[in-house]
Amino acid sequence: MSVQEAKANIHNDEVRTLPYGLYTDPRVLKEEQEKIFARSWQFVGHVSQVEHPGDYFTCEVAGEPILLVRGKEGTLRAFYNVCPHRATKLEKSAEGNKKVLQCGYHGWTFNLDGSLHRAPNFKGADGLCAERSCLRSVRVEVLASLIFVNLDDHAQPLSASYGNFFAELEGFPFLGELKKINSKTRVIKANWKAFIDNYLECDHCPIAHPGFSAALDLSQYKIIQCENYSVQGTVVKPDKQYGSVELNKAEMQGGRFYWLWPNLMVTIYPGPGNMSIIQMVPIDHETTLGIYTYLFRDDQLTQEERDLIAFAEQVRDEDVELVELEQIGFRSRAFSKGQFSPTEHAVLQFHEMVLGALEQK
Repeated sequence: MSVQEAKANIHNDEVRTLPYGLYTDPRVLKEEQEKIFARSWQFVGHVSQVEHPGDYFTCEVAGEPILLVRGKEGTLRAFYNVCPHRATKLEKSAEGNKKVLQCGYHGWTFNLDGSLHRAPNFKGADGLCAERSCLRSVRVEVLASLIFVNLDDHAQPLSASYGNFFAELEGFPFLGELKKINSKTRVIKANWKAFIDNYLECDHCPIAHPGFSAALDLSQYKIIQCENYSVQGTVVKPDKQYGSVELNKAEMQGGRFYWLWPNLMVTIYPGPGNMSIIQMVPIDHETTLGIYTYLFRDDQLTQEERDLIAFAEQVRDEDVELVELEQIGFRSRAFSKGQFSPTEHAVLQFHEMVLGALEQK
């Protein structure tokens, strides 16, 4: 089915979801990498990872190797992690601190601002253009201490890309005190969109998430669509406790669950000041790397904070099982599309955005 046909059918009274072929066709992912991931702001890290001059970390965005580094004067920059000499991946480590960046192939070195420092094999040679020998820069912006990059030089600024999301975060005064504590990854045997679909509705919560449902009042659960993002939330039930966390006395007494186009989820759980960030990064058309980052005030976690992580990971494990079972069904000939319930407005928003992006030239 073409993208045009899929868009025509998404508002059909009987079947309105994305065709399941968009979850199983490798050709679709290739198009998504170019039209979605390479044209959207992608979260890559937290400012606590690059506090000092020379601090750097590496990542991948839309299949591209990326390097972020704090300059000597304090400026944060992003570059393609590729040497301009022979395209070798420049920095192999995940993170560290360096005064200069060096390619392990021919020994070219680069200043922290991306300019060429030395090219040993060009000593005394003419024809080396310094301008063409710099690292190629990538757009990078920081809001609410979160670092985003965008491979599209013409994309609108981060501040204009997600409505009032960053203004909303200002309502959580503890966020400025948090830092990245750890990050975990998990290979999920499902298309990246399947996890987003699951995150954007809570119809499954009473059945699939007994612990979550016992702690939070689902009768007051609300999902609101906003500009390029959505937010879900509710309050805790009276006199509820999870492990050592007394939810009604906690610093954060309700749950807030944000999704940002296309593949970022930001969660603030009931309990002590916290933030957890989930990214769904496609490995292939039926496999996804889930990256789970936890932010708290201190590396030495309290028992409350450890219990909070255990709560979040229990919900995560339950969700992963669901979407992996769903991927099996996507491949079946039994059905070609699904149906939306009356409460799945945020999923519908996501599906419309996917189809709109794939229609772009």
